[in-house]
Amino acid sequence: MRLPFSVDQFFAVIRQYNESVWPAQVLLQLIGFAAIGVLLWKRPWSSVAISGMLAFLWAWMGLVYHLTFFTSINPLAYVFGGLSLVGAAVFVWLGIVRRELDFAPRRNARGVIGAVFVTFALLIYPAWSSFAGHAYPNLPTFGLPCPTTIFTIGMLAMALGSKVRIALVLPILWSLVGGQAAFLLDVPPDLGLLASGLIALGFAFPVGRASETRARA
Repeated sequence: MRLPFSVDQFFAVIRQYNESVWPAQVLLQLIGFAAIGVLLWKRPWSSVAISGMLAFLWAWMGLVYHLTFFTSINPLAYVFGGLSLVGAAVFVWLGIVRRELDFAPRRNARGVIGAVFVTFALLIYPAWSSFAGHAYPNLPTFGLPCPTTIFTIGMLAMALGSKVRIALVLPILWSLVGGQAAFLLDVPPDLGLLASGLIALGFAFPVGRASETRARA
């Protein structure tokens, strides 16, 4: 696959984004940790709050990164930005308006998977990127598509209800598209993006209602 931009152009956009929006990265990182805190400190409004945080992250990803910065080197960024805004709207509709996303800590395999993904997105991804030679400001910080998508899949791994699979559609699609950066753009941590998308397929579309019943139990 041939990209319409070079590796140097890609990281130049990342650098421009980081230098332009600073210190928004700190706020975005705090939103991620706040979502985990609200998940663990379960209250009647917790799921609505988490859905709102995820909606904000996806709206930021679409409006600020894709449509404001990434369009300078990739025409498909308009499509990516639009889809990110659709992802934000999904969280608003399912999680806030309809209240059909129920986030809660899970003491099972999905709970472990979710914990691994959110930890990877917030802590391991930036550390690995820096070790791989992409230290700040060339670092894909939290709030950008790849770490945010991994985080989203991790949070949805700990959500209940049949509507979870709807919320997972765009994160899984982006994991398959963006995960190619691990090979095409020399971003090794994006291997985690590919892994999260493939694993999410396993619990997004369980076979029969028995799987959902066992998950609720």
